[in-house]
Amino acid sequence: MSDRSPSDIQHSASVERAAMWLADEQSPPQPIIPELRQRFALSALEASEACAMAQRFRIYRGAHG
Repeated sequence: MSDRSPSDIQHSASVERAAMWLADEQSPPQPIIPELRQRFALSALEASEACAMAQRFRIYRGAHG
């Protein structure tokens, strides 16, 4: 059984959506953290997590085409 609440799962989905959007951006806006917070209603921590996740997505795409 998971210790995650429905709000945690919803937040995780928001972070993942933000990460996918960011990974697809050729020229993301700068600074990116405020943009992610505003665009996806994320906390600063969630926006940071989305940035890290987007970087992993880019690496995986490069490795696996």
